[in-house]
Amino acid sequence: MRQFFTKKELKLKKKRLLMMVVCMAVLLAGYFILTWPKKVEPEAPTVIVESAEKGDVEIYGEYVGRIRAQQFVEVRARVEGYLENMLFAEGTYVTKNQVLFVINQDQYRAKADKARAQLKKDEAQALKAKRDLERIRPLHAQNAASQLDLDNAQAAYETAEASVAMSQADLDQAELELGYTLVRSPLSGHISERNVDLGTLVGPGGKSLLATIVKSDTVLVDFSMTALDYLKSKERNIEIGRQDSTRSWQPNITITLANNTVYPYKGYVDFAEPQVDPQTGTFSVRAEMPNPDRVLLPGQFTKVKLLLDVREGAVAVPQKAVTIEKGGAYVFVMRRDSTVEKRFIELGPEFGNNWVVERGLAAGEQIVTEGFHKLTPGMKVRAQAAVPKKEGGQTNDSLNKQVVSETEQTTPVENKSKDNNPSK
Repeated sequence: MRQFFTKKELKLKKKRLLMMVVCMAVLLAGYFILTWPKKVEPEAPTVIVESAEKGDVEIYGEYVGRIRAQQFVEVRARVEGYLENMLFAEGTYVTKNQVLFVINQDQYRAKADKARAQLKKDEAQALKAKRDLERIRPLHAQNAASQLDLDNAQAAYETAEASVAMSQADLDQAELELGYTLVRSPLSGHISERNVDLGTLVGPGGKSLLATIVKSDTVLVDFSMTALDYLKSKERNIEIGRQDSTRSWQPNITITLANNTVYPYKGYVDFAEPQVDPQTGTFSVRAEMPNPDRVLLPGQFTKVKLLLDVREGAVAVPQKAVTIEKGGAYVFVMRRDSTVEKRFIELGPEFGNNWVVERGLAAGEQIVTEGFHKLTPGMKVRAQAAVPKKEGGQTNDSLNKQVVSETEQTTPVENKSKDNNPSK
């Protein structure tokens, strides 16, 4: 039997069906909203920043130097004879004019005595010739003696005087040779071991070198500079080897000893060779350095650190913050809104672990020193100041390594999408 519904029942049924559809749509919409994957917001990478510092920068050059004695004198025998005595201890300090060796004096003393006797004889003859002349002059004035007698007396007197002068010179020469038998030190310094034994014939006809004396309370340091260093110094109006009273500093050196300790005294450059060696492309430089304790020995090789220049008010950045490419050198600078800027700079000389920046950077600007390898210009970052190294604690290097790994792990999604997008 066919069932008929009233209009009211049909309307109520349609309303229920519509409510069911709406409920199903709401449930489906809620399900999709709850289960739809959320968009991951990129997290700003963490970087370490440091301020570009401004101050006086000392520029050094490092070279290999050789120590040389300020004075090195050979003690030689000036007269011939047998060596009789040695009056010093080898390797000790001797003073100027101290007697070091004694050569046999017999023949030189006899020669001096003979010259002294000849001088006395000539002086006696000169005295007699003078008295004869004094007697002839009044007789000649009274016409009691001829002019020839006067001339002969005058000539005899002058000849006797010349003989006295010659004998005096012979005596001086003999006494000088006698004095050479006592070999004295020409300067104060440390003496070497003797080169000859006692009883040896020394002098021009034998061994003349007896010992050497070194004055080493002040030493000289020789080293070679490149022509490039010279040109750089000339650009700054610095004359290597000359003292300039208009500067507040002078080119000085410090040296490192064999045990890697720094010598406590400084030396000052006092000479530079006026020409370049064409075979090596370098020129020689000399510095004078005090050596009161004889720590530096002549002949030693050492590391020389020369102060080449002082840049006053220079802006400097760490070397690790600088990237050098074909297009030039650049750093990442963090702006006030925490975004980074790729800034090209002009580099000057390097010192320590830093670069001097000639142009492109102002003092006080924040430079990214760690974590900049994944940065792009305009990217927002989280800045963290560099932590100084502490004893027994975490070092700045270990913290920086953590920041770098954190930066690589939190690379923004938008950067990855750009890398994976073939249209880019």
